[in-house]
Amino acid sequence: MEQRITTEKVHVIACGAIAREILAVKTLNGLDHLTLECLPAIWHVHPQKIAPALREKIAEARAAGHENIFIGYAECGTQGEVDKICSEEGITRLSGPHCYAFFTGTEKFLAECDSEFTAFYLTDLITRQFEAFVIEPLKLDRHPELRDMVFGNYTKIVYLAQTEDAELQAKAKWAADYLKLDYEYRFTGYGDLNPELVAAARGSSRATVSSAISSPN
Repeated sequence: MEQRITTEKVHVIACGAIAREILAVKTLNGLDHLTLECLPAIWHVHPQKIAPALREKIAEARAAGHENIFIGYAECGTQGEVDKICSEEGITRLSGPHCYAFFTGTEKFLAECDSEFTAFYLTDLITRQFEAFVIEPLKLDRHPELRDMVFGNYTKIVYLAQTEDAELQAKAKWAADYLKLDYEYRFTGYGDLNPELVAAARGSSRATVSSAISSPN
C-alpha cells in the first residue's frame, strides 16, 4: 500500500495590484496547481466596482469547473461586500482591511495604525504607477493647488516595499517630495500574503491510499 498526495487546482481571483506578488509567492513555494485571474488594478481607487465583478468571476470559475476558489482581496473599501460574497459562496479571502495591512502583517498594522493616521502608504505597485494611481485620478497634474487640499493633513509617505529595488525607492522618495511630505521606507516583503496563499493552496491537497502491485523480479 502506498499513500499519494493529490493536489487539486486552486483558482485565485485577485486584485491586479498584487498580481506580481501572488505570482512570486507561487514560484517561491512551487504552487504549480494555483491559477490566477485578476481584476483591474486601478479599481484600487474605485472599490465600488470590485464586488459585482467578483460575483461574475466566481460564477464563471464555477461554470469552468473550479471547485477551490480563493479571493485575493482584503476588505479593500467594499463596505463589507467582499465578506458577504465569501460567506454566500463558502470561500475565503485574504485577511485584513487592505493590502497595506497584510503586507505589513495584519496584527502589526492594526496595532500601530492609531499612531499612523497621518501616513499615506505606498506599495511597489502604487509606487511604480504613482502617476496613474494618485496624480491623474486626483487631477493633481492639472490642478496642483489640490495637492495641499487633499494631502494637507498627511505628514509622511510610508513606502511598504515588497522588493528591495533602488529605482522604486527613488521614485517613492520623489513621490514624497512631490506631495511635500516626509518619507519613510519599510521593507515588508510579502507579509501575510505568503502564508495565506500557501495555506489556501495546501488546503486543496488530500491524501489517497492505493494498492501498489509489484512486478516479479
